[in-house]
Amino acid sequence: MTTMSLFITLEGGEGCGKSAQARILSKRLAQLAIPFLLTQEPGGTALGARLRRWLKWTQNETFSPLSELLLFNAARAQLVTEVIQPGLDSGNIVICDRYTDSTIAYQGYGRGLESALVKTINDAATGGLKPDLTVLLDLPAEEGLARKKARRRDRFEHESIAFHRRVRQGYLKLASAEPERWLVIDATQSKDKIAQIIWHKVSQLLASRGKTEFKAAEA
Repeated sequence: MTTMSLFITLEGGEGCGKSAQARILSKRLAQLAIPFLLTQEPGGTALGARLRRWLKWTQNETFSPLSELLLFNAARAQLVTEVIQPGLDSGNIVICDRYTDSTIAYQGYGRGLESALVKTINDAATGGLKPDLTVLLDLPAEEGLARKKARRRDRFEHESIAFHRRVRQGYLKLASAEPERWLVIDATQSKDKIAQIIWHKVSQLLASRGKTEFKAAEA
C-alpha cells in the first residue's frame, strides 16, 4: 500500500455530530491499516488542552471577540507545529475536529469580527495550511442545541439562538465560496448515512492520490 498525506477537517455548529463522525472515519481508516492522526481544536497539545478548558468552560469571565480569536489561534499554531504538519509530512491522513473555518464562522460571522482580520490571523497561525477536504455537517441551530440539553453546556452553547444562526449561515457561505473543498451534508440524517457519505468522498480522494491497493468501495 502506498502512503500519501491528506488533511481532512470536520465543521459544524453545536450538536451536529462532527466529533462522532471523526471517530467513525478514524476507525474505518484503522481497519484498512491506513496511517492517520485524529486531533481536535482547540486541543491536541498540552497548550491547546489548557486553552480549550479556558475558552469553553470559563463561565464567569468575559472574553472580547479579539481575545477569543487570538487564543484560538495560539492553540492552533501549536497544533499545526506539533501535530498536523508533522503528521502530513509523514504521509498520514490527518483528521481535525474543527480548524480555521470554525474561527471564521464563530468569531467572524458569530461575533462580528472583520473577515480580513480573522483570515490574516488564521493564516499567521497556520502558515497558510488549508485542508484538502472540509466536511460541513449542516444542522438548524435550534435542533443542534436541543441535542445538547441532556448535559452541561459550555460557554458557546450558552450563546443566543441568533448567534448560532449567524454561525450556521457563515458556514454555508464559506462552503458556497469554495465548493471544491467543502462537502456539505444534511446532519438531520442518521449517523450511519452521514458516515457513508463521508466515506464515499474520502475513498474517492484516496483512490485519486494513487493508493493502488485501495478499493474505493471498501467499507
